[in-house]
Formats: sequence, C-alpha cells, structure tokens
Amino acid sequence: MSATPTTAEVESGQAVYTPLVLALYDVFVLRLSCRIAWQCPRAQMLDLYNRHVGPRHLDVGVGTGYFLDSCEWPTAEPELTLLDVNRHSLDAAAKRTRRYHPRVVQASALDPLDLGGSQFDSIAMNFLFHCLPGSAEQKAATVAANVRPYLAPGGVVFGSTILGLGVRHNLLGRTLMRAYNKKGIFSNLEDDAAGLERGLATALPSVRIDVQGTVALFSAREQ
Repeated sequence: MSATPTTAEVESGQAVYTPLVLALYDVFVLRLSCRIAWQCPRAQMLDLYNRHVGPRHLDVGVGTGYFLDSCEWPTAEPELTLLDVNRHSLDAAAKRTRRYHPRVVQASALDPLDLGGSQFDSIAMNFLFHCLPGSAEQKAATVAANVRPYLAPGGVVFGSTILGLGVRHNLLGRTLMRAYNKKGIFSNLEDDAAGLERGLATALPSVRIDVQGTVALFSAREQ
C-alpha cells in the first residue's frame, strides 16, 4: 500500500457496488454478514443513526440508503445530502430517500470537498473506512479533515467500520476478510480501534468508540 492511495486503490474499494450487488446488499451484508460474520447486528448501526442523525445531514458512503430510510429523523423534512464516489450507490440511495429530496454529490471522501456554504448537524460514514486504502489513522484523519469544515457548531460525525486487529474474528469473518482484502474491496487487515481514534481526533478531539463484535461504532465532536 502506498503512503498516498492511488486512484486504482480507491476505485477497488467501491467498484464492486454494481446495481446487482446493491440489490442484494441489504440481505447479504446488512442482515446476514453483519450478524453472522462481523458479529454486529444492523440494529446496532441503526441505533447509532437514531441517536445522532440531525435535521441537516450529510451521508458519506451511502450504500443503499437503508439506514437513511429506516432511521428516526428529528424532523419530518430533513435536509439530506448524499456523497459517494460510486454513481450506482448514489442512485440507489437517492431513489430510496426521494421523499426527502436529497442533494446528490459524486466525490471521494479522501479528496478535499466542495460543498459550498453547507453546514450539517450530523455527518455519517457507515461501513466506509474499511473500504478505503491506507492505515486506519491515515484514512480517518483525511476524511475527518475533509468533512470538518462542513460540521455545524455542536454537530457530530458518526459511523462504523470493520476492524482487522484487536478483535476476534470467527471463521466466516476471517474467510471474508482475506477474500475481500485480496480483491481490494476491503483494506483493513491492520485497522484497529486505536488507529481509528487517533485519526478522528486530529480533527475532532472528542471521540467515542464502542466495539461490537468486530465492528467499531464511533462518534466524534469538536469538543
């Protein structure tokens, strides 16, 4: 892995999300893999959304939009922005949340972002970091720095990521980890909670991390 992720490395982590894969994602990833392989039921991540999602929300790495569709919003008409490098994921999430009339931005979270004067009460990055190249500290620090200018005072950044170190993977989890990392879908064999915390804290010093199974559930604020 290079110190600075290459375009090919970044694309490897998201290219798998074709319309066909996204059509199966909720069942095979969120329902089955989360519970059986990663030992963190999707209800844990939905609870993270329910506790932290704000009326002005930016979702980074949108998946299928499942959590945005299912969570308990604090307002009937949230201001929702979807950001992802993968057009198929953006289309799927935008369709699923069309009742909120989301703004759609195609961009990489590893690059400086141009979101104008937008300010968000909450910024989520669910199951994002383990798909990004680089160390846990490096990619968390980079993404946190890129979104920090758009976080409103008192706002929160939250999300989840699958760890490679410091957790106990079962046989299925180890098998999937090896396969996904070999294909470049994941890049997390050396990711640990300490590195994630150090990275987030470079931009948002008040960090909380709870590990459920092999998944780190995190939230971070300015203070």
